[in-house]
Amino acid sequence: MKQSLLTILRNKNTGLIEFRNATKKLALILAQETSNHLEKQEIEIITPEGKTKGVELKNDIVFIPILRAALSLLPAFLKFFEKAKVGFLGLKRDEKTTIPEIYYKNFPQISTSDDVIILDPMIATGGSGEKAIEILIKERIKEEKIIFVAVICSQEGLNRIKNKFSKIKIIYVQKDLELNKNKFIVPGLGDFGDRYFGTLNHK
Repeated sequence: MKQSLLTILRNKNTGLIEFRNATKKLALILAQETSNHLEKQEIEIITPEGKTKGVELKNDIVFIPILRAALSLLPAFLKFFEKAKVGFLGLKRDEKTTIPEIYYKNFPQISTSDDVIILDPMIATGGSGEKAIEILIKERIKEEKIIFVAVICSQEGLNRIKNKFSKIKIIYVQKDLELNKNKFIVPGLGDFGDRYFGTLNHK
């Protein structure tokens, strides 16, 4: 199912509604996969017929979507994790240097025990992801408490993050091997935010 949905997202002929619907479905699958990596604790419950053991998430969840493309993933993740807090991080890549610059940051109170999930559909050079993780570490969040969720990543971007932050978990649908001269993932799917928000021809 993931690859079928990814195929829809990759296709340049996919329209706005189809792109959004495929994103929503894929985000729900990624939310399910993310839950498998979160720490659980055993609890005792009472069924209509007696006592038994069950499990629940041990820690609170905080989402950090990187603006703006990650807003496409956030609704599905909030549907899956209804009690999660959300912080926002705006990073804009300088088109000449490709270095990400912060233009917005608004985080909730984050405990050292919270599981922090960064959302960003694309990991291209890895620069924005690296910057986001550095900011969280400055907030005293440990690497092992951070999960990065993406749709597509490049080998270069993946290596950049993993080489610097070896304890970070990265969940993604597809790894592409190349970046073009403009640092876009190839074959990739183009600019995720523009395709999701319908701003492709209005820059």
